[in-house]
Amino acid sequence: MSPKNEVLEIRCGDESIRFSPQLLDKYNVAGPRYTSYPTAPEWRKDFGPAEMRAALEQSNREARPRPLSLYMHLPFCEHLCLYCGCNTVISRDHAVAIPYLADLEREIERFAERLDPARAVEQFHWGGGTPTYLSPQQMEDLFGAARRRFRFAPNAEIGVEVDPRVTTAEHVSRLRRLGFNRLSLGVQDFDPLVQQTVHRIQPFEATSELFRQSRAEGFESINVDLIYGLPHQTVDSFTRTLGRVIEMNPDRIAMYSYAHVPWLKKQQAAFARFIPEGRAKFELFAAGLRQLTAAGYRFIGFDHFARPTDELCVAQEERTLARNFQGYTTHSGCDLLGLGVSAISGIGRVYAQNFRDLPSYARRIGGGDLATMRGIRLTEDDVLRREVIVRVLCHGRLRTQEIESEFGIDFEDYFAAERSRIEDLERDGLIELRAGEISVTLLGRIFLRVVGMVFDAYLQRGEGDRPVFSKTV
Repeated sequence: MSPKNEVLEIRCGDESIRFSPQLLDKYNVAGPRYTSYPTAPEWRKDFGPAEMRAALEQSNREARPRPLSLYMHLPFCEHLCLYCGCNTVISRDHAVAIPYLADLEREIERFAERLDPARAVEQFHWGGGTPTYLSPQQMEDLFGAARRRFRFAPNAEIGVEVDPRVTTAEHVSRLRRLGFNRLSLGVQDFDPLVQQTVHRIQPFEATSELFRQSRAEGFESINVDLIYGLPHQTVDSFTRTLGRVIEMNPDRIAMYSYAHVPWLKKQQAAFARFIPEGRAKFELFAAGLRQLTAAGYRFIGFDHFARPTDELCVAQEERTLARNFQGYTTHSGCDLLGLGVSAISGIGRVYAQNFRDLPSYARRIGGGDLATMRGIRLTEDDVLRREVIVRVLCHGRLRTQEIESEFGIDFEDYFAAERSRIEDLERDGLIELRAGEISVTLLGRIFLRVVGMVFDAYLQRGEGDRPVFSKTV
């Protein structure tokens, strides 16, 4: 047990806060990451291709049809990283990707024929898995299929996630020539013991060289992904990793909390006894926050850091920042179209997800239909609460009069049932209540999920068998 008078301290730039270990225990709870609201466990299996087609048609009929953001899921990897919670297909035989690429092109055709061709693509992102599992020529062919069927805006944000272990200089050069302007490098940790335990051997020198090549090719923004809470991580070892990342000088850094979900990903049980938890995991986060902000990065929230001139920081200041299934985004006014196995779409007031296994996805696409597995159409209450949660998580403040004006409600009356929980957050220092405004403090930004959870009607109802989310820190 912690000593009675023990105090935890965390520093973020010029700010510093002190709080008790009991407060950490109180708010380090399982909760959603709010890349959508309602969250995916609430989506319905009776929502299928017909409902998805109706959503696409309705989006075309809007008075001002929204531009598009495309996400393409490329699930293949050569090796399984034991910490990974993503939807992946592990194979050293790259021929397994050939039929999937053909299905992706069919899916591109299906969506394109149902969407107004005047709607421009403002954002295109390849995730995985490992997109650079594909050969440079396969990447060019796939990108060309999307280019032929969709109209890309001249300043479109086109990004890709790469694994430095399998990404070559030719990959990077070809991606840039195709028009990709943003790159995200997976690192996670440079410590040899951590890498060995999670089965991801990735020397700093090779990663640094790929980063240098990417800069030389002229990518406008380069992100590095890290994970804290991995087995055998210590403050000292993670500090060394952070120092090496800062040395590379990326534009953005994502410092994700390791999500230990062995009931979903059985391989994670292999190192469960070596995982830093509770206070030990929090100290890793605190070290990262202190070191990155001291190096000039701004803490956006959750797990995102960016240089002050970065678009994420500008959007947060201008209160246009949003969240989608890739995390924070500057493209809040787009309809998101998910392509590929497990991919998620957000079209107006609808969320939909494709089948999560390759055989089911291939059968549906091969049968001439969309691959929609489940989804949900939002109610008026869902839309209102989504907007409240987004503004809290993205802007760090909620102006209640704006919500009242936009939705025709009295905020205090509408959220009367949440009032006691809101006041509890204020007493504990996570938020500040002023006339017509809820502001999130530094402590609240660390526990942003908890602040969002207050407005989550589905969590408060506690209906049925609830899934177990990862912890907030």
